[in-house]
Amino acid sequence: MLDFSQPGELEVFIEEEQISSLEKRMEQRGFLDGSEMATTFSMLRANDLIWSFFINNYLLGKDPFPFDLLYWNSDSTRMPARMHSFYLRNMYQHNRLKDPGGITLLGTPIDLTKVKVPTYFLSAIEDHISPWKSNYAGTLLFNGPVKFVLSGSGHIAGPINPPAANKYFFWTNPKQSADPDEWLKDAKQTEGSWWPDWCKWLSKNSGEKIPARVPGTGKLPVIEDAPGSYVKMRLVK
Repeated sequence: MLDFSQPGELEVFIEEEQISSLEKRMEQRGFLDGSEMATTFSMLRANDLIWSFFINNYLLGKDPFPFDLLYWNSDSTRMPARMHSFYLRNMYQHNRLKDPGGITLLGTPIDLTKVKVPTYFLSAIEDHISPWKSNYAGTLLFNGPVKFVLSGSGHIAGPINPPAANKYFFWTNPKQSADPDEWLKDAKQTEGSWWPDWCKWLSKNSGEKIPARVPGTGKLPVIEDAPGSYVKMRLVK
């Protein structure tokens, strides 16, 4: 999101009291632990991401359902305290990014209206973390050519939907409208993944192709075979 006027369900966590309490906890360690961020996102869909496991695994004693996206959910990331506080207050709480000069970084005022390069916006229609209508508002801030694409499914499954799966669908509409509902009403629905559409857009807006990098031929030595030991690590709470 670039315009946080309608931040969606996360709005319940950005009251001053909650942000101040979070900042005090982060000050003790210097970061927000990844498990806390994961818990916040899970609470937004408690029936699916909390209570279903409590009932199935704890109360009924059954094994967890095989679900590949759970690996994505468990790959949590720590957030530096100063960065996370800056983000919550300037974006979610005060919505300053959309205003020209509302945020200054390293002495440079940020003005999104000066962005004139081609941009490709992707949103997911069932995204509960970054609502698609809020994302759509960001398309109105740039002065360059903008393409907005709306995928099926939610925050994770929508973006990572590969063409080979032949699942879901996506919407496109070359006519930009100030109203996201108007944009969707006249949008074209295409079956399958949005990736091929993105590849066409990249080809159209990219320069000359360069050879792909061959891992292991650079200055740094190869540590181990892919995918590496990282994927075997588990989050310890």
